[in-house]
Amino acid sequence: MEHLELFFKSIFVDNMVFAYFLGMCSYLAVSKKVSTAVGLGAAVIFVLTVTVPLNWLLDQYVLQEGALTWLGPEFADYDLSFLSFILFIATIATMVQLVEIVVEKFSPSLYTSLGIFLPLIAVNCAILGGSLFMQSREIETFTLALNYGFSSGIGWFLAILAIAAIREKIRYSNVPAPLRGLGITFIITGLMAIGFMSFGGMLTGGDGETPSTEGTPDDLGVKIEESVKTNETAEVSNITIK
Repeated sequence: MEHLELFFKSIFVDNMVFAYFLGMCSYLAVSKKVSTAVGLGAAVIFVLTVTVPLNWLLDQYVLQEGALTWLGPEFADYDLSFLSFILFIATIATMVQLVEIVVEKFSPSLYTSLGIFLPLIAVNCAILGGSLFMQSREIETFTLALNYGFSSGIGWFLAILAIAAIREKIRYSNVPAPLRGLGITFIITGLMAIGFMSFGGMLTGGDGETPSTEGTPDDLGVKIEESVKTNETAEVSNITIK
């Protein structure tokens, strides 16, 4: 149940684009065609799925205070958390380089269409944001980290795929001249963000504590009557004073 909730929340409620507006540069630049959007989205899914659990391992067994106890008791006081950004980015850059080599080898046309934005995944804030959110939310297990990385990638993929499909169709629409291009794209993105955020009520509803109603209905009725009498007495006193 925990895995399923994390999966759907990462896609719809905590979507990297619509909830946090991370990775907007690639989102806006590579969303003119569905084919290129699918390629970049698939690359982002792969990079997030690999880097988030790898960075979880780094965080658990290297970076946290006392994480190096597996090397020996003399390392129990070491705290390497100040290296988080450097090691996270190094892991991401390595995976992006691997993706770039694979795409160039097996799909030269996609590699050409993506252009500079494929290597720029290494500095895509959505990728680094996945690892940092994983760290700040204190995800406890490797499988949850894997789930979070994959589902966050799916959310980013759906976002860029949806806006690419809309932008392809909107070319044939009569958009006012001042809004053509990025203007109408930002408006559509905002409306889509509102739609995705509406899923929050479905996935988080019922988590809050319901107010307790102690006592029987008769006791509650007596309390209500006493409250009404108290209010009436206070009103009469005010009138008398006036």
